[in-house]
Amino acid sequence: MTSAYDFTATTIDGAERQLADYRGKVLLVVNTATQCGFTPQLKGLEELYSEYVDRGLVVLGFPCNQFGGQNPESDEETATFCERNYGVSFPMFSEVDVNGDDAHPLYVWLKQEKGGIGPSKIKWNFTKFLIDPEGNVVKRYGSTTKPEKIASDIEKLLPA
Repeated sequence: MTSAYDFTATTIDGAERQLADYRGKVLLVVNTATQCGFTPQLKGLEELYSEYVDRGLVVLGFPCNQFGGQNPESDEETATFCERNYGVSFPMFSEVDVNGDDAHPLYVWLKQEKGGIGPSKIKWNFTKFLIDPEGNVVKRYGSTTKPEKIASDIEKLLPA
């Protein structure tokens, strides 16, 4: 059986990272963008991360430029933007495709696990996937779901 821990991804600074490094953690995987109407959610994602990191939450940000060209920057520029404007300290990864032939294998799997409305295609930036400590996808949230609305679902998966 496949889990989130079976995948690797390139960090925003170019290092290969095995998601197995996060085994036992609750993960919130998000496709991000710097020039999207939902970009201010980076602040809320950072707040979730800051509040729950000590209990085992890790937010994983995956920049994506597939929706209206809303993340045209290089990885370095994206990292600087996220840190400077939203204080992002959670792990960020190199830009990925989430749909199509070149979709990152993690996103192919996430969409198979929680397809959402209609076909499994991701509709826009800031789609979020909540993954339990065993690496299973628990829930998918659309772009309009604000990070603070996910807190209660995260709490249910974290140790007291």
